[in-house]
Amino acid sequence: MQTHGVTTPFGRRSMTLALVGRQLESADIKAGKTADKWKVFRDVCEARALLGVQDRALTVLDALLSFYPQNELSEERGLVVFPSNAQLSIRAHGITGTTLRRHLAALVEAGLISRKDSPNGKRYAHKDRSGDIEQAYGFSLAPLLVRVEELADLAQQTAAARKRFQITKEALSICRRDVRKLISAAMEEGAAGNWAAIEEQYLDLVRRIPRTPTIETLAPILEEMGMLRDEIVNLLESQMKSQKTDANDVRFERHIQNSNTESIHELEPSSGKEQGESPSPAKRQTREPLKAFPLAMVLKASPDIADYGPGGRIENWRDLMAAAVVVRSMLGVSPSAYQDACDAMGPENAAVAVACILERAGHINSAGGYLRDLTRKAERGEFSLGPMLMALMRANSVKGQRTA
Repeated sequence: MQTHGVTTPFGRRSMTLALVGRQLESADIKAGKTADKWKVFRDVCEARALLGVQDRALTVLDALLSFYPQNELSEERGLVVFPSNAQLSIRAHGITGTTLRRHLAALVEAGLISRKDSPNGKRYAHKDRSGDIEQAYGFSLAPLLVRVEELADLAQQTAAARKRFQITKEALSICRRDVRKLISAAMEEGAAGNWAAIEEQYLDLVRRIPRTPTIETLAPILEEMGMLRDEIVNLLESQMKSQKTDANDVRFERHIQNSNTESIHELEPSSGKEQGESPSPAKRQTREPLKAFPLAMVLKASPDIADYGPGGRIENWRDLMAAAVVVRSMLGVSPSAYQDACDAMGPENAAVAVACILERAGHINSAGGYLRDLTRKAERGEFSLGPMLMALMRANSVKGQRTA
């Protein structure tokens, strides 16, 4: 059994009060205390950032532990290992002598090992007749045994901090994705709101994310990003509720018009006949399908729609309907308003209506409200695209004559 006391380093290496304190702590090991050296090593690896040691220093510590013959660190079996620098270098994967000495000093400074130097600075051991080590000079692993509980606690703290960081990082990634896609959807579908300012606020938060983030830098950004997401969701939710209320009001209005026997539309003559005349079978239908017009006529009446077709031109009805979807979003017409128009008029005629609205966009305050009004008239059988197309053709003809 070896005795522990305060020893000074050999050669030019200086002695410090911190080294004295660590050696005194290492000498105060409870009787019978043991620890699995590889478990202690894993704890050191986990807590390396808190301990201030680099990966290469851990490689050197791993090599030192490999020279300890038992798996259990125990004061009764001795805690000093005495490999030469050449042997250490081989087990440390060929580390150079200069680098080896630097990392050995780092391990001593971190309080993970301590030096027990011989009179001449060499590392060796004296053995008795039975081969047991009586005295050894080299590196003592006693600090690891003394600090086993502390190292385990540091490892748990590091693991918990890493988990918190990972959770925060994942939450921020999801929140960024949500905000980015919500803003894009709102802008593409023409939702009301200052989306340019909201997007700039989002980009400002993204720019604040450092290249090497920590939990301290990410947490406030996540909080602000979450508040921005909540603000966007609340804004969109209020608009959806408003649209639903408008739709319910429209359906309620239709119900009154269809069920009220004293409705103005029921009493108003529609074809010069007396009011008491029974409606024709065509009038009993909810609506008649709108007349389809030639595509060439539509493009002549509203040529601006061609710019939004695939490749900047429209060659068939499919191209027109695709262009109408783009224009619908640009004009701020909600998807529900356009779907209602498709249901009432048919998809082709709804696309024609959007093309006509685009042609007159400078004279229409709310494209979405205008399309809803046309939809309601189409549902009552009071709307036809013919007059609108003819009016646009006449206007375009006059415009062409003036420019000529």
